[in-house]
Amino acid sequence: MGRGKIEIKKIENSTNRQVTYSKRRAGILKKAKELTVLCDAEVSLIMFSSTGKLHEFVSPCTTTKNIYDRYQHATGVSLWQSHYERMQENLNKLKEINRKLRREIRQRNGEELDGLNFQQLCGLEQNMEKSAECVRNRKFHVIGTQTDTYKKKVKNHEETQNDLLREFQRRDAECQYAAFVDQEGEYQSTVGMANGNVNGHIFAFRLQPSQPNLQHDEGYGSYGLTLA
Repeated sequence: MGRGKIEIKKIENSTNRQVTYSKRRAGILKKAKELTVLCDAEVSLIMFSSTGKLHEFVSPCTTTKNIYDRYQHATGVSLWQSHYERMQENLNKLKEINRKLRREIRQRNGEELDGLNFQQLCGLEQNMEKSAECVRNRKFHVIGTQTDTYKKKVKNHEETQNDLLREFQRRDAECQYAAFVDQEGEYQSTVGMANGNVNGHIFAFRLQPSQPNLQHDEGYGSYGLTLA
């Protein structure tokens, strides 16, 4: 039993339409490759899905541009003429705008004023005054912004200086206190030694003459000193 004939019309269901497009796209791409290999044909195939996605195939022995050039040569139809004309028209418009802007710049510099009448000169003067006012306002804005920035920097530097000064004073006070504690400890040790008791320890001192050759025969010998 053969397959039924499918009516060629748009598939309304979007899911079925996408599935059919994927299957038939794969089939036509396969046929294009087979034509290239079997028949040594130059094939260029371009497809856009309903979502705007591009799929294309070009024979490895050629390029899309070469295919278009051969098509134009064979049919005598220029594919790029309308596009070239639009580009040329746009270029002419840009040239005219550039010419007017350059002339306006020269006139603002005081050049090419001979062809202007009184009204045009007054308009040019007003435009230049407006431009100067805009520049002046922008200058004052920049000056104010820079002034605020410098004030903030000065304030930060002053705060840093004050912090460093307080830290220096704190450390200086700590050093003075440590020196005072050391002096107080030495004083207490000296007083204790004078009273004969330093924390309950006995210190023994033995004095030796600095010049042993100066010892006399009277039997003085070495000198000893003991604190108890």
